[in-house]
Amino acid sequence: MSIELTPIGVVRTAVAESEIRAETSDVEGELEILPEFAPALEGIDGYSHLFVVWYSHRLRPEQIGPLQVRPRRLTRRGFREEDLPLLGVFALDSPTRPNPIGLTLVRFLGRDGNRLKVRGLDCFDGTPILDVKAYQADYRTPRFSVPEWYERLMDESGHI
Repeated sequence: MSIELTPIGVVRTAVAESEIRAETSDVEGELEILPEFAPALEGIDGYSHLFVVWYSHRLRPEQIGPLQVRPRRLTRRGFREEDLPLLGVFALDSPTRPNPIGLTLVRFLGRDGNRLKVRGLDCFDGTPILDVKAYQADYRTPRFSVPEWYERLMDESGHI
C-alpha cells in the first residue's frame, strides 16, 4: 500500500529553533493554510483549541524508522541517558517514529483569512501542515492512567 499526503499549509513562527527545542508551551505563530484549502476553515472561528497534524520534515534519516528509543529529553532534567528505559516510540511523543508525523494541541487565538494565530507550537517555521482538527469536548476523558515508568520519570507538571 502506498499513501500520499498533500500539505494543506505551513507553520509560520519567528521563534528561534532553540526555543522550540526547549519545549516551552507558549510558542506563538501562525498556521498559514494554502488558498485552495481556505474553504475548509469555514466554521472554525470560536473554537479555543486546534489539533495540528504536521510532517516532521527536518528529521535526520536515522530518526525515521527506529521502534525503540530512550526519552533523551530527560537528560536536560539531570537523568543520565544510561538510566533511562528503552521504550517503544508509540509510548512516547518522541519525534523518532516509523512515519514522521507530529500532533500538537494549540490554543487558537484568532483568524485572519487563511492564517490561524495559535499558541503552543512545537514545530519549526516552514513545517508542512497535513491537517487541522478543531478540539471538541468529547475528546476528553475524565479518567486516565499512565504506566509506572512514566510516573517515575515525570516532572512536577506531570510531563516527561
